[in-house]
Amino acid sequence: MASTSLLERHHFLLRRLHSLTGIAPIGVFLCVHLLTNASIVWGLLNKSKAEHGHAGVATFQHEVDFIHSLPFLIIIEVFGLWLPIAFHSILGIYYARSGRANTSRYAYQANWRYTLQRISGYVGVLFVFYHVATLRWGWTFLVPGGTKWSAEAAASTMAMVLQGGDTGLTAAGVVVSLAYMIGVSLLVFHLANGLWTAAITWGLTISVAAQKRWGQVCAALGVGLMLLAWSAVIGFATLDVKEARGTEQMLRSGHAPPPQVAEIAPTGTTSIGGGH
Repeated sequence: MASTSLLERHHFLLRRLHSLTGIAPIGVFLCVHLLTNASIVWGLLNKSKAEHGHAGVATFQHEVDFIHSLPFLIIIEVFGLWLPIAFHSILGIYYARSGRANTSRYAYQANWRYTLQRISGYVGVLFVFYHVATLRWGWTFLVPGGTKWSAEAAASTMAMVLQGGDTGLTAAGVVVSLAYMIGVSLLVFHLANGLWTAAITWGLTISVAAQKRWGQVCAALGVGLMLLAWSAVIGFATLDVKEARGTEQMLRSGHAPPPQVAEIAPTGTTSIGGGH
């Protein structure tokens, strides 16, 4: 096939572009995205936001508002995120389908990492599609309770997505939260392990000792990102929706909301850039 011969002729270049896009912009975006989402937890330490109510909610909303204030956001999303993701995913699936693992005969750690890298890639693509479809495209029929994520009420609506409604964690919410936990965990592994293999691809870690040292750095980064990812999922899955609504209303109005207003589920526009 002509497409196959084209990939073979430019194998060296495409391999490096594939690893490069996995690091930047995709890997960089994942790090920033997890840090932003985890602000629902680490934001509790932000005492300056406590005057608005829930400090984590106020901090997260501040981060979302900042992202949405960026000029040319749609251009950044398309050329800085979606096209690189499409390129990396399509080429990654091709490489995964054409590669062969030796776990049945040589069950060494490297082979298991290779297999898990492929699995995490497949599942990661599906998770990203679900994540974007439900929060960016508004496919609320895939969300328990039909919640539409809102940039103006970022924390409360995100909590409702993971909890399956506004009355606490439901059985369907547990399924969604577990899916998020698995999805983000596999994406973090894919990035951390991908960074390790990218250094080999680019010829930066030739010796076994260099690969081991770089592996320790990648493992440390993976642990840190995993903690951010888990804290974000758990933070939203356990967040008091009513308290979050009250804080968001106070941020919008500049004063404490009346009780009846705090009970109304907010609506608004959606965007992938806003830390969901």
